[in-house]
Amino acid sequence: MAKKLKNEKALLRLALDMIMEDAVKRGVVEFEPTDSHDLKIEYAYRLLIHDEAITPLPEDQRNLPNIKRRLAMWVTHQLPAGHKLLK
Repeated sequence: MAKKLKNEKALLRLALDMIMEDAVKRGVVEFEPTDSHDLKIEYAYRLLIHDEAITPLPEDQRNLPNIKRRLAMWVTHQLPAGHKLLK
């Protein structure tokens, strides 16, 4: 397994916020207060694949920890250089 990212939890939180905000603006999803965090992570991952923003993980590597890492990695490429979470 790859080395854990510094600030991975904060990066994941930011990625989810960015993806969910975009999805709601586009009208492709409406989340309920009872929707689980894991469900939102899975949805965000699938949406990025659909938008061709990321490549899908191989089937044998598709699990929640790897999906979380993929989302955290994605957001590092969306942030401006020098962002506090990248330090």
